[in-house]
Amino acid sequence: MNMCRKVVKQSQTEAIAAKLATLLKPGDVVCLSGDLGAGKTTFTKALGKAMGIRENITSPTFNLVQEYDGDVPLYHFDVYRLLKPSEFRDLGAEEYFSGAGVCVIEWANLVKEYLPERHLWIEIKWLDASRREICITPSETFGNTLVKELGIT
Repeated sequence: MNMCRKVVKQSQTEAIAAKLATLLKPGDVVCLSGDLGAGKTTFTKALGKAMGIRENITSPTFNLVQEYDGDVPLYHFDVYRLLKPSEFRDLGAEEYFSGAGVCVIEWANLVKEYLPERHLWIEIKWLDASRREICITPSETFGNTLVKELGIT
């Protein structure tokens, strides 16, 4: 099941992320894709805030992965700067996937072959200068329940 929502305001993107945060649990993997400036980091910031993360969430472009403590930890990856996809595996990604937190991977399309079978795919697309579309697609093993509960149409 693929669900999409057009958004005009940043607050709409943040509301979707905040709702998603209430539905995620440890071990969940959220894969974000979209052009530069589409809103991947904005989405992650809102998700983390709704998960109770008090730290300022920034794009881990230079660190590649940033860990944030909360009731459920957030493991935030930005794989844009990887020279080859296998470097994602070398970061210890599999350990994070089976950890006590939620993983968010920006630019996940660059490391598809190293993603766990069970994940939630979120694509943020520019429609024009002021509108975006957020499409959420669960992997087959993730199931559609979460997407239905999210209520995006």
